[in-house]
Amino acid sequence: MATIEVKNLSKVYGSGETKVTALDAVNLIIEQGQFVAVMGPSGCGKSTLLHLIGGLDRPTSGSVFIEGSDISKMSDNSLTELRRRKMGFIFQFFNLIPVLDAIENTALPLILDGVKPELARSKASEWLNRNRLDGRGKHRPDELSGGQQQRVAISRAMVSDPVIILADEPTGNLDSRSGDEIAATLRKIVTDWKRTVLMVTHDPRIAAYADRIIFLKDGKVVDDTLLNGSNGDNAKRLKEKVESL
Repeated sequence: MATIEVKNLSKVYGSGETKVTALDAVNLIIEQGQFVAVMGPSGCGKSTLLHLIGGLDRPTSGSVFIEGSDISKMSDNSLTELRRRKMGFIFQFFNLIPVLDAIENTALPLILDGVKPELARSKASEWLNRNRLDGRGKHRPDELSGGQQQRVAISRAMVSDPVIILADEPTGNLDSRSGDEIAATLRKIVTDWKRTVLMVTHDPRIAAYADRIIFLKDGKVVDDTLLNGSNGDNAKRLKEKVESL
C-alpha cells in the first residue's frame, strides 16, 4: 500500500472569467520512505498539491489517499486527527509561537492531542537533542537563528511520530549554509528515521537532496524523475530542467 496516492486530483479557484485551474487531474503514487521534491515555475500548483495532500484544503475533484484512507471524504474532525497523528508540517516562515520556548513549541502537537505535559515536554526535548538543539530548549524563537528556528519546527513536525513530513519551501527563508543543513536533516528523516518526505522547493540545489523529482507546469505533472549521481550534478540538471519549463 502506498503512503500517498493521488487520483485525478483537481483544484479550481473561482468561476467564469476569473476561473483558475491550480491542479488539473494529477495522479501520483509515493511509497513509504521516499524523499520526493516537487518543482516547477511559480504558480504551477506546487503548494496547492502539498496543501491538498496535507488536508489543508479540499479538492474540487479527485481523491487523496493516505495509507489507503481517502482523506477527501473525511469529516473536518477526522481530518484534523489524521493530520495531528500521521503528518508533520514544515513551512518557510517556521510558524513558531513567539511567546513559547523551543520545548513548548515542539511539545504543542502532543499536548493538543491530550498527552500529559510532562511526557510531551520530555519527548520534545528528545527531538530537539536529535536536531542539535540541546541547550536551546528554554530559548524563544526571537533568541534563535533562522536555521535553529527551522530545526525547532522540524522537531515539532516529528514529535508525534508522523508517517509523512510535508515541507513547503523549508529553506526559502534561510541562507545557503542553513538551507543545506535543513535539507540534510530532511534527508536524515528519510534515511535514518524512515519517514516519507514530500517537499516543495524552487531551489535545484535543495531538490538534489531528494530521491525523486516531480515537475509541475500549469497544474499538470510534466515529468517524474528518479535521481542518481552526485548532488552537484543533479542540481545542475534540475536547474536546466526548471529553466526549460
